[in-house]
Amino acid sequence: MTMRFALAAVAAAVLAGCSTTKVEEPVKAPVVEAKPTPVQQPTQPVAETKVATVDLAAEQSKAVADKRVIYFDFDSYVVKDEFRASIDAHAKRLNLIKTQKVSLEGHADQRGSREYNLALGQKRAEAVMQQLSLQGVAAGQAEPVSFGKERPAMEGTGEAVWAKNRRVEVKDK
Repeated sequence: MTMRFALAAVAAAVLAGCSTTKVEEPVKAPVVEAKPTPVQQPTQPVAETKVATVDLAAEQSKAVADKRVIYFDFDSYVVKDEFRASIDAHAKRLNLIKTQKVSLEGHADQRGSREYNLALGQKRAEAVMQQLSLQGVAAGQAEPVSFGKERPAMEGTGEAVWAKNRRVEVKDK
């Protein structure tokens, strides 16, 4: 009996699903055409703003103009921390201007033999070159050269004079 009742319920559900009911069409809203808003013309001409162009190469050249000398301690070719910013500025400039080449001229004070000071000047120039290359400067853009004690910045004796002679000069080619 329950089976017949269940079959009758299923049959009634199927017939109810197949019944035809009219689906109402959605109401369409009326379309209104928008009229363009008139654009008001300015009564006076608008002044153009001028943006100054920036020559990055010239700016970088100015940035290193007063940072051309790196000084070293006695009998040392280790770049001091105080000169790393100068070397970084030169690296930025050389990376920006790929055609720019520089000479790294290593010098020593007059103490020691000629051969020793030539070798020390070369090591100083190569130490600066290594710092530049670590910043991405191409090897062909910088050339390390040594003058040893042959071209002193100052003549005389004493620690103040010798300190000015222990240097690497960065010169444009």
